[in-house]
Parts: sequence; structure tokens; C-alpha cells
Amino acid sequence: MVTERPGRRTWRKIFLAKWWQRRRTHVVLLVWAAIYLPGLGSHEIRGEEGRRILPAVTMLQTGNYLVPHVGSEPYFSKPPLINWIVAASFKLTGVRSEWTARLPSVMAILAVALTFVTRGRRALGTTGSLLAAMIWLVNAGNIEKGRLIEIEAIYVSLTALAFIFWMAAYRAEKTGRRLWLLPAIFLGLAMLAKGPLPHLLFFYGPVVALLWNDRKLALLATREHLIALIIMFGMFAAWALPAFLLSDWAHVARVWSRQYTGRVSGSGFQFSSWIMNIPRGLVYFLPWLPLALLQFDEPVELRRRHFALLIGIAVPFVLVRPHGGWANCWRRKTCVGRIGSLVKRLLHACVTKSLSSSSESVASRFWFTA
Repeated sequence: MVTERPGRRTWRKIFLAKWWQRRRTHVVLLVWAAIYLPGLGSHEIRGEEGRRILPAVTMLQTGNYLVPHVGSEPYFSKPPLINWIVAASFKLTGVRSEWTARLPSVMAILAVALTFVTRGRRALGTTGSLLAAMIWLVNAGNIEKGRLIEIEAIYVSLTALAFIFWMAAYRAEKTGRRLWLLPAIFLGLAMLAKGPLPHLLFFYGPVVALLWNDRKLALLATREHLIALIIMFGMFAAWALPAFLLSDWAHVARVWSRQYTGRVSGSGFQFSSWIMNIPRGLVYFLPWLPLALLQFDEPVELRRRHFALLIGIAVPFVLVRPHGGWANCWRRKTCVGRIGSLVKRLLHACVTKSLSSSSESVASRFWFTA
């Protein structure tokens, strides 16, 4: 009689693991398709969608993909990544419609969900990673913005991917380029979607807090991290410098000056609006937010990490939220709330070794992912 050695992966274990992996992927695809695809092109263009679609159409007509235009006027208020993506969607599908224009947003949402059930599996476990994907797909904020071709879905998804890959590598105790390279690429793309600075605050806030708690801040002072920063800003500069030189540089300078000086000034700040953004932001975590209240007791190590990450989320929250230029970003629930959600989804990856899966309650798993 053949006995299985403890820890040995038999063909049966391998089969079950692959079968469950496929089933989890199928569940994610089914939920995503049921929520994000029906009626995707049935609503007329609204909000800022026109500013994302018109430059894409102009790019296809003129062949000028460097400088986005709205009509005959150059449009430099936002970098052109979202315009490039919409143009690519039109080109690849051969159809120009509301459905194909919004398709990149729903695909970005799907990419994050699939990353949870694949890349996040070792950190969160099979059930935890599936739950995290469900929370990402089924929340009021993503359902609202993920079905529109606006910057938020692309921008937040790219920042989310950067954090997931960083946390997965950190959990696996990787260092150097294996820790920083992939996040740098996603953050560089996020710069091309929104511009420099904002998303870096929301990425590095939790990252620095976690490294500080683990006494590993030296990872920020490595050559590989410096190279990662060069990659991030280099990706933005590769577009910005040629676009600046080939356009009316005085006009571009005025537009960018209004964009970024407004964000660091206190002009337009209203306390009533600022304070009301807090409950508005919390609403976008429904229906999952109440489940976080089910967690009553935590291991000491986990409590320390939660506190450190809370500080990492709160500091960018305080620094950015009062300024008028970024108030819209907060009203659209795309920054600290979402990134804080992603932080907690992968938080317990750093203490998995000290927590046995058998003692992990359903309530604590909801706390990690909500």
C-alpha cells in the first residue's frame, strides 16, 4: 500500500488545485459579465466622457497620437493614455460606439479582479482571494465608475495593480527589481492617465507605513527603487517633453500651471464640502462596509499592521483632501478609499506565517478584504 508523504503534492492535489483555480476564474468572469456588460452602450455620453472620446477620434482621423485635440484645440488638461486606449478599442473592434468606448474601463476592472484570484492567491488564500475579487467587482463605487469611459476606472485600476504586485512580492520576501519593477510600470502608466504625484501619495503612503512597521525602510533607499522611480517619471516624460516641444509651449505651460498649482493651493476649499465627502466616500464601499464591524479581536501583530496602514492611509488623506484642486478626486471616490480597501485586502499576507488558516474566522477575512 502506497502512503502519501506529508507535504507532497500528489496528482490528486494538483488536479483539485487547478480545478478550483479554474472555477474561481469562471466565477469572477461570470460576476463581472453580469454586472458590467449589460446595457454598457445603452446610455448616451455623459459627464467627462466626451473629453476622453473626442481626442481618440481625432487621433484616428489625423494620425497624431502625441498631442490630443478636442476639435481643433489641443487638450493638455490630462495626459493622453485614456485617449490612446479608446482609440485602440475603436481600431481593434472596427466599431465606434458607446459600448466600444467604455469597454476599456470594464476590462480594467476585470484585470484587477483576475489579478486577485491569481497573483493574490498565495497571499490571501484561495477563498480569500476570491472574496477580494468579489468585493472589488461588487461595490457601489466601481459599479458606477467602471461602466463609464472616464479616467477613474483606468487610473484606479492601474494603481491597484501596482499595489497588488508590490504586496505579493513583499509577502514573498522579494527584493530589488522583483519588488519594484512591475509596480513602477503600472504607476508610470497611471501617470499617463492622470498626471504625476496624486497616485504616488496613495501608493507610497501605505507602503512606507508597512515598511516602517516592519523596520524595512531601507528598501526605499536601494538602487533598484531609484531605477523604479526613474522608470515611472521617464514614462511620463517620454510623452510630455515631445508634446511640449511640438505645441504652443506657452499655452501648455499655462494649462499645466493651472492644473498643478491649483492642487497644492488652498483656494476653493470649503469645510462643509470637505467634511461631507467622508460619508459620501464610505457609501461607495457598500454593501461590504458593515462587515468590517464583525471583527472584534485581532492578533497583536495584525493590530500593529492595521494601525500602521491606517496612518499610511490617513496622512495622504489629510494632505490632499483640503485642497480644492483635488476635491473632485475625492468626490469621485478614487483615491484613499479605494487604495485603503486594496491595502486591507492584502494586509494579512504579511502575517500569514503567524496565523493558521484554521483559526482564521469568516469575520476576520471580511475585515482583511473590506
